[in-house]
Amino acid sequence: MTAVTQTEFAFNRQSAKYTGKVRDVYTVADKYMVMVATDRISAFDVILPEGIPYKGQVLNQIASYFLDLTADIVPNWKIASPDPMVTVGYKCEGLPVEMIVRRCLTGSAWRAYKSGVREICGVKIPDGMREHERFATPIITPTTKAEIGAHDEDISKEEIIARGIIGREEYEKLEKITLELFARGEEIAAQHNLMLVDTKYEFGRLDGELYLIDEIHTPDSSRYFYADTYQELFEKGLPQRQLSKEFVREWLMENGFSGKEGQKVPEMDAERVAAISDRYVELYEHITGKKFVKEPYDNIYERIECNVKNMLARLEF
Repeated sequence: MTAVTQTEFAFNRQSAKYTGKVRDVYTVADKYMVMVATDRISAFDVILPEGIPYKGQVLNQIASYFLDLTADIVPNWKIASPDPMVTVGYKCEGLPVEMIVRRCLTGSAWRAYKSGVREICGVKIPDGMREHERFATPIITPTTKAEIGAHDEDISKEEIIARGIIGREEYEKLEKITLELFARGEEIAAQHNLMLVDTKYEFGRLDGELYLIDEIHTPDSSRYFYADTYQELFEKGLPQRQLSKEFVREWLMENGFSGKEGQKVPEMDAERVAAISDRYVELYEHITGKKFVKEPYDNIYERIECNVKNMLARLEF
């Protein structure tokens, strides 16, 4: 078995290919997107050297699951998922802002708070908060959508509007949709003894209408705590049991890497790779309540290509 870390497909009427940190995105006839969730894994905006088996399948299937469960809130780009690692959908004009929602003071927000920061993206954070403490209501801390190779940057609502990145009316509509999506995610997580702690949403436009694009509520874009032990662990000041990519970041930081210039990514041995793979499978099963079925890696590229070509043959051009 070999993790899928790169793809080189040539679909009929293919007009472009974009290689992201995790996904390979093929544009077809400038109308459709074929998004292949590879087994690449990134942290601190760096692609790690080893792929994680089944990670792409997990990400694609969770995203597809949540796109279906939130389509009543906002239209999304998905048409179908013809392969366990692939979603095919509409090409949208992406908005240059990511909407990040935080329910708790944790992760990078906590690290900033601990260093003395009391305002994140224009949102004031009160003194006296503790790590993993819940906010009174979820807060939105947007970031700019960076160009290839650059880092996303924190930005406030007022700065987004003042710079003309998104108009006030449309941005406030985005805020409303974002909080509705997060509430749905919290509701579904609670059914499976999980807390949705933070996540990000990306949006685009199609024929002048707002669409949800990319992934949603996956372990790469979201953080989950186990709900039944949250309060006890918080009161005792102990680390939360969590399902997210944060455990990968923590391991990297423990081994001297946090994405800064001159730092070297620590070696990931087979045991470490297998452990990360198991954690991704665990999240899938917890958040969906379904048993994860590991699709074989035999002839995987031929399988993907065949499934996508059959799907594209059914679309209108």
